[in-house]
Amino acid sequence: MRIHCLPTQLVNQIAAGEVVERPSSVVKELVENCFDAGARHIHIEIELGGSRLIKIRDDGCGIVKDDLPLALSRHATSKIATLQDLEQVASMGFRGEALPSISSVARLTLVSRVADADCAWRVNADGSETNFDPQPDPHPQGTTVDVRDLFYNTPARRKFLKAEKTEFAHIEMLIKRMALSRFETGFTLVHNQKEVLKLRPAITDVEQQHRVAGICGSAFIENAVQCDFAASGLQLTGWVGLPTFSRSQQDMQFFYVNNRLVKDKLVAHAVKQAYQDVLYQGRHPVFVLYLTLDPALVDVNAHPAKTEVRFREGRLVHDFLFTALHRSLADLRPGHQDIAAETSVEFAMPKLPQGTHNTKPLYQGRPPQQISLPLQVEEQIQRYAGLYQQPVHAEPPVQGTPPLGYAVAHLHSIFILSETPAGIILVDAHAAHERVTYERLKQQYGQGTIPSQPLLLPIKMTVSSAEADLAEQEHAFFQALGFDISRSGPETVLLRSVPALLRDADMEGLLRDVLADLSEHGMSKRIQDASNQLLATMACHGAVRARRRLGIEEMNALLREMEQTERSGQCNHGRPTWVALSTADLDKFFLRGQ
Repeated sequence: MRIHCLPTQLVNQIAAGEVVERPSSVVKELVENCFDAGARHIHIEIELGGSRLIKIRDDGCGIVKDDLPLALSRHATSKIATLQDLEQVASMGFRGEALPSISSVARLTLVSRVADADCAWRVNADGSETNFDPQPDPHPQGTTVDVRDLFYNTPARRKFLKAEKTEFAHIEMLIKRMALSRFETGFTLVHNQKEVLKLRPAITDVEQQHRVAGICGSAFIENAVQCDFAASGLQLTGWVGLPTFSRSQQDMQFFYVNNRLVKDKLVAHAVKQAYQDVLYQGRHPVFVLYLTLDPALVDVNAHPAKTEVRFREGRLVHDFLFTALHRSLADLRPGHQDIAAETSVEFAMPKLPQGTHNTKPLYQGRPPQQISLPLQVEEQIQRYAGLYQQPVHAEPPVQGTPPLGYAVAHLHSIFILSETPAGIILVDAHAAHERVTYERLKQQYGQGTIPSQPLLLPIKMTVSSAEADLAEQEHAFFQALGFDISRSGPETVLLRSVPALLRDADMEGLLRDVLADLSEHGMSKRIQDASNQLLATMACHGAVRARRRLGIEEMNALLREMEQTERSGQCNHGRPTWVALSTADLDKFFLRGQ
């Protein structure tokens, strides 16, 4: 066939394949246009999961009559004019493809009115970008986009739509995510003539708190810590969940770059690293985070749907995010809960792009506490809580009393029972000592080497030839870990010194586990990258064993160490190390005061 130009409607339908994946994609594009129009309230009406109707009305600045045909034409926009504008985009929509692409696969009507106009004007579009005939309309100031019968002319695309309930669930979650980026904007979501979501503009601290709690649940606010860091022209604000408040899915992770909701592998990796040794295996952290930076430092045009971004200084952003989150989690220890005030870094406060919303969270909630309880205990507390009408508040600790109180018993040779002025605390001695030892090993390793202690008699061990090779080739690395190990035969090694912190551990078992870990991760740079995992293995061997009876002095010494140790609320595997029950909680179990 000869080369020829494609019809305009077909071109727009091809573009729609990139922009319009499902009904929620249409909602995203149209709501972003509402943001750019300065809307204070957005009303979203959906029927049959969006396949029959998507109608979005805003009270923004509107579109003048003469620009309506251009708004429905491809590559027409008011948001950029030059390449320089494209390199520092501050608006949500700027490609000029959404409306013509949507109109090519649905029946679209656009009605808009500007502030000084006598009336609104209405146009219909079918993606052909022709035959526009604006008609007057009594619509108030703002814009309404009415999208009906999505994919009516592309039946193959329509067949890929899921059930009505599924498609609407995607829309509802999208609106909740977008609402977290614009506290000053109100949202109403209606499905099949039934109001599903009503969010008023959240201006005050309390209103913003209610919006976050309404979307993420009140338990999220109660189990999260505020993050507010600024350095090198970057600012990170928001909430990060405690490691004990994790989820089995990644369904409560909200990340915004200059108010734009994105999913980014670099961000995901930085978060994963920050939580790597405090989160239980298979669990996922929860967070609502806002990254603000110069628009010129981030490319928001990396994906047609603008759901992905590309940072021009990726390593800088990654290290900044890791440091901010790592420090927030590191200071979660008994007696150091108010970390937002203690660890906020103010090296360089970046200038917000003009027209963007300052997303710095204003909520100052109660300080985070280690409140994860065994399921059956938590259920009983919730059950008895219904018998009481008044809210329960823990008593403040007596001045001079340590945050974790004083030990009174070692239960089943496993749990430390500690008494505080506010109630009681239960500590898993092995898990807590494991975290204390791990953090101390990390600190020593970071300083260059882990102090070692010579053995009275060397330990001779039989290993595989590959493990013997590893011990011989990585002698310097073993020394940095506190081991003095040398090869004495094809399949034998001699252990002469061990890490001083682990002198009471099963040294032969410990060394075999370390060799196994090193064999799995390989040698050279990968060994260095896996150092934390190796130190965690070592700490597990060095922690006090379950069933070993501890004296009062030993238990109190461990409690004091926990209060001074970073991330002491979780062991190296992410399990909680302690839980607290207030006197009010205890009263509920026995119905005291009734």
